[in-house]
Amino acid sequence: MIDYSPFWKTLKQSTESTYTLINRHHISSSTIDKLRKNKPVNTTTINDLCRILNCDVQEICHYVPSNDDQPL
Repeated sequence: MIDYSPFWKTLKQSTESTYTLINRHHISSSTIDKLRKNKPVNTTTINDLCRILNCDVQEICHYVPSNDDQPL
């Protein structure tokens, strides 16, 4: 599964907040909710977050093996 816990750490260390992501950068509140719940977000969103936070992808998310992953 993709875990977004690095995003929260990166966000905390930045000058941004969930408020500015939503109101200044137009990231939807539903996207913020998906990040909180480790639900899928698209790569365009990850790209936008990297640009806004001036960081690399691994500072937004990382892969964690899980038994809940869908079968391949």
